Amino acid sequence: MINRVTKKLEDALLDWDLMTKTSGDEGADNAERFEMHFYEFIDELKVWFQGLQQPPTTMEEAENLDEIKDIMERIPAPLELNFYNELELIIEGKDQVRYD
Repeated sequence: MINRVTKKLEDALLDWDLMTKTSGDEGADNAERFEMHFYEFIDELKVWFQGLQQPPTTMEEAENLDEIKDIMERIPAPLELNFYNELELIIEGKDQVRYD
């Protein structure tokens, strides 16, 4: 299951890299693709998290999971807050409503 999370993270990070190197219409397309892949990554993370025998109940517990540590090491600094916010919602069992 974590392999699916990792694959979605890699997709999002590839788009992030492309987005930071482009502008105009191409940059906008890359930004849109990044957003889509980032939230697909979050959705897979949620499925994985909910499948744990004992899912963490606090951010501190979640941050101590090796898989989360690996993700946090790979997330670019500008995305850390977004990731933490999404992780917190997952821990709290709340669904985020997204608008396009």
